[in-house]
Amino acid sequence: MPARASQVLPQVHRHNIYTLTDSSECGSEMEEDAEPSKRLTPLEKLTLEMCNDEDTIKELTVGRRVGFYKVRGQIGCGNFSKVNLAVHALTKDKVAIKIMDKMRLDLQTQWMLSREIFNMESLYHPNLLQLYEVLETPSRLYLVLEFAGGGDLHTRISSGGKLSDQESKIVFAQILSAVKYMHENNIIHRDMKAENVLYTTNSCIKVADFGFSKRVNNRNQALDTFCDVWAMGVLLFFIVTGTFPFHADTVAKLRQSVLEGAYVLPTWVSAPCQRLIRGNLRSDAHWTRCWVASGCCRWNSSGLFLPLYQLNPVYLIEASPAELDRDQEEVKGILEKLGVTQEHILNNQGKRIRSPITGVYRILLHRVKRNNGAESAPIVSGVVKDPKRDSLRAYRNLRTPLNCVCFLKGIVHPFFSVFLSIQ
Repeated sequence: MPARASQVLPQVHRHNIYTLTDSSECGSEMEEDAEPSKRLTPLEKLTLEMCNDEDTIKELTVGRRVGFYKVRGQIGCGNFSKVNLAVHALTKDKVAIKIMDKMRLDLQTQWMLSREIFNMESLYHPNLLQLYEVLETPSRLYLVLEFAGGGDLHTRISSGGKLSDQESKIVFAQILSAVKYMHENNIIHRDMKAENVLYTTNSCIKVADFGFSKRVNNRNQALDTFCDVWAMGVLLFFIVTGTFPFHADTVAKLRQSVLEGAYVLPTWVSAPCQRLIRGNLRSDAHWTRCWVASGCCRWNSSGLFLPLYQLNPVYLIEASPAELDRDQEEVKGILEKLGVTQEHILNNQGKRIRSPITGVYRILLHRVKRNNGAESAPIVSGVVKDPKRDSLRAYRNLRTPLNCVCFLKGIVHPFFSVFLSIQ
C-alpha cells in the first residue's frame, strides 16, 4: 500500500463509483485498520486507497481509473464511444472498457445500448465476447468487456488473404457454436460480419458487438428469424474465398443481386463447403431445419462447446460443495484470498452486472475456464491438403442429403438494409 494511504484525510464525502465502501466512512476505518498488526486483504487495501490515497483519488477524478480498473491507452473508437485497454487493480487481468458520453446518446441509441447490455449479461460462451461489468457516472457509461487482442477477421483476411481449408473449419466451427448458443437462448445477433469476429491472443474466436441483437419470445420466432443464417453464408464465403459473394456499382444493384442470389462460387471450394454456403444463402424457400445443415455438414464436423456457466456469484454460496465443479471451487478459493466474503456477495447480488463483486467473479471465472481449456480450438475432420487431387477420396462419404440443407425464408427483411449499409 502506498505511503500516502496511511495519512488520514479530512472526512469529506467523496462519491465512489462503487457502493462497496462508503467514502464518508473511510477515514474512521483507516484509523482502525492502520495498526501494524492488522493485515488488510487485497480488497480492503484497494477500497481504502480509492477513498484515502491522493494519487488514486486524482486518477479517479481525471478518468485514469474507473472503479477497480486502471485505464490505459485507447485501442478503438466509434461514433458514440471509444474503447480503452484497462487492467483490473485487484485481479491484474487486462480488459477492454467501452466508454460512452451519455450526453451524446439519443433515445434510439440509449435503447439499443440497454438491449445490448441486457442480452450480453445473460450469455456466457467461450466464443462470445464477455461482458464483465457495467459502471455509470453522471456523464459517462462504461462497459467492461473481455479483451481480445488478436484483431478482427476482416482485417486478417483483407491483409493476408483467404484462410486455408483447415483454418476455415476451425474458425467457422467456433462462430457456429456461438451463434447456435445464442439461438438456443432466444437471442438473434443480426449483425454477423467479419468485423465483429475477433481473435484473442491465443487465436480463439470471439463474436462481438450486440448492438443490433434482439431477444425473441419463443423458439418458433427464433426459427423464423433467418438473418443470422444468411449472414453466416456471406461470412463463410468471405472466409474461404477472401471476397464477398455479391458485387455491384450501386446499392440498388447490390440489393437486386442479393434478392436474386446472383453469386459465383469458385470451383476450388470443396463440394461440402459449397453446399453449406448455398444452403445458407437460399432466398426462395422456407426455413425447414434450423442449423441442421451446419451441424450435420461433414465439412464442418466438430465437437461444439456446451457451456453451463453460473453467471451469478451468489451461486457459490447457495450451492452445496458437491454441486460446485472444479472450476467453481478454484474461483471460490481465489475470491477468498482476495478478501471477497459471503457478505460482500450477498450485499451486491441485487446489482447484477453493475456490481464490482460480479465483475471480479466473472473475470476470475473466465480466467479459470480459459486456463483449464474452455477456449481450446475444436477438432475438425475432413481436412484436405490438396483439394484438386484428394477431394474425391476425402469427401466420397461426406455427402449432405438435400433435406439437411438449412433453407431460408423470403429474403425481404429489415436486416438487409442494415447489412447493405455496413458492408
